[in-house]
Amino acid sequence: METPAETFTRDEFSLTRWQSGDCSAVAAAVSGSGGHLADWVPWAVGGYTESDAAAFLRLTHENWETGRSYEWAIRVAGALAGGVGVMTREGGVETGYWLAREFTGRGLVTRAVTLLVSDAFARGAGYVEIKHDEANVRSGAIPARLGFSLVRKEPAYDGVRPPSCVGVKQVWRKEKP
Repeated sequence: METPAETFTRDEFSLTRWQSGDCSAVAAAVSGSGGHLADWVPWAVGGYTESDAAAFLRLTHENWETGRSYEWAIRVAGALAGGVGVMTREGGVETGYWLAREFTGRGLVTRAVTLLVSDAFARGAGYVEIKHDEANVRSGAIPARLGFSLVRKEPAYDGVRPPSCVGVKQVWRKEKP
C-alpha cells in the first residue's frame, strides 16, 4: 500500500501527522481528559505524562517510516482534539481513535474515520477493521453508523484492563466496495 498524505483538511477539522512539537499538547489533552480516556484505553490508565507523550510521538514516527501504522492529530481551529490512525494488517488496515473529553459529540471521529476509510481503499486496502471493548457503546456507534459489519468478538487486554472494559473486543469490518 502507498503511504498516505500527512495532512487532510475537511470542514472545520484537519488531520495532521504527529510531530515531536505536539508533546505538551498530547500530554495536556490526555491527562485533561482523565477517566474519559482511562476508562477505555490502557495507555491512559494511571495517568499520562509528557514522557508518555514523547514516547508515543517517537513510536508514531518510527511506525510511519516503516509503514506499520500511520497516525494523525485531529485538530479543530488549531486545537488538539484527539488522534486517529490506521495500522497495516495483512490485506487491509485497522483504525483506532480517541478524543479529548471536550471534543466529543461533534461527529469528529465519524468524519475522520470516513475520510481515512476512503483513503485506505484508494491506497489498496481490501478491508478496514475497527476494534473496541464491547462495553464502549459510544466507540461502537461509529462503525455501526458507517456501515461496518460486526464480524466477531475476541478476548482483549493481556496486560492492564481499563476499569470500564469487560475484556471482550468487538471487531467490525468493512470490505472494499
